[in-house]
Amino acid sequence: MEKNKLEAYLDIETTSLLNCGGIITVIGIYITDGIEEKFIQLIGEEVTGDNLLKALEGVEIIYTYNGSEFDLPFIKEYIGIALADYFKHIDLKHDCWRKNLFGGLKKVEKTLGIERKTKGIDGIKAIELWGRYKNFKDEEALKTLLEYNKEDVMNLKKIKEILCK
Repeated sequence: MEKNKLEAYLDIETTSLLNCGGIITVIGIYITDGIEEKFIQLIGEEVTGDNLLKALEGVEIIYTYNGSEFDLPFIKEYIGIALADYFKHIDLKHDCWRKNLFGGLKKVEKTLGIERKTKGIDGIKAIELWGRYKNFKDEEALKTLLEYNKEDVMNLKKIKEILCK
């Protein structure tokens, strides 16, 4: 019996809202074959090319939201890995546009009725949370940042499933 293909949902947190000029603070990855699943977060110094490729081992396709313009270029700039050279990549933003769902991830989630525990947190707040963690050892800020990243990643799968109905 053929094993199901592994797919990954990926989102990064950074210290810059541009796709260059900052650092990647968190890479969140949800990997599933439709039966088994795992969630991985590379945090701070764990964000390396080797660790990222090891985390994605066996994956055939990566899903992102705006990854073509942000996540993948940032990863290439920061750790030198061009994920599109290794994996098929689907940017769900473009699939959303084809269904007249415009805006950022949070706006699309709201339109589709996807709830969030981390309401009110966005990319700017994520930068602030990392700063509080790094500068003041605020573990609660890190915990909130990681939960926010996890929701971003897990909601990518929900969006894909809704779009495929």
